[in-house]
Amino acid sequence: MDVFTKSIMLDMVRQQLAIDMNCKAEDFLNDGVVFSEARLNEGRRTFERQAIYLEIATMGKGVVISADQSLLEKVKKTLCKKTREDIFVSPFVYGHSLYYIPDEKVFRKIPCSAEFSIHIKEGTDIHELYQIPGFQNAISYDPDHPRPDALAIYAVKGRTIAGMAGASADCRTMWQIGIDVLPQFRNVGLASFLVRELAIMILERGIVPYYGVASSNIPSQSVAHRSGLTPAWMCSYKNIFDGKSPYEDLLGAVIDQINTT
Repeated sequence: MDVFTKSIMLDMVRQQLAIDMNCKAEDFLNDGVVFSEARLNEGRRTFERQAIYLEIATMGKGVVISADQSLLEKVKKTLCKKTREDIFVSPFVYGHSLYYIPDEKVFRKIPCSAEFSIHIKEGTDIHELYQIPGFQNAISYDPDHPRPDALAIYAVKGRTIAGMAGASADCRTMWQIGIDVLPQFRNVGLASFLVRELAIMILERGIVPYYGVASSNIPSQSVAHRSGLTPAWMCSYKNIFDGKSPYEDLLGAVIDQINTT
């Protein structure tokens, strides 16, 4: 942690988001709204993009909006004078994700109960864990995944894997942490322990660990806080432009109910 201070990691995050969203890193430091035409830049995190792409992100000050050329000017006219908060509740956006990184000021040792034995697998050795179901948030179960499983730590009690944290190699400089703990082993601090230990191992490899969670997932956010992680950025999850929004059918059903009462 001597090298990877929070400030350094935030700078690395800005650099990566700039690649992902085809903007400048300093755009995340300034107030206001920046609009950028989306591109598949070399070095981006290789997440699947919707057919009509729109992503909105903030690191606490300004907002960057990246969109396909066919959509960009239309979105710009609609959002250019909106506040950050209004932009993130736009009707064509659904779902938000919060992302955390370690904070050396609160990144502390977390004990683990002696009833668990701790094991680590790295690289292709993780494929051995694909035979064990129930840990979809931690590992991909796909040996050919574009963001391969790079590192995993898991806790065993008896002959049962109680919990597992895994890191996917999302890009050269950042690995994302996912965590799963079986229901019968929750609320004993196991998730926080595994996330923290995995974050330390990632840092030791010269890579920034980050942890993503839906903005409504309070239990997962609590795990992040107890692990010594701090919020770094927020981004939109999906948009409605590909016609796959779950809200269209829901809205229609509600309107039908109103009209029949």
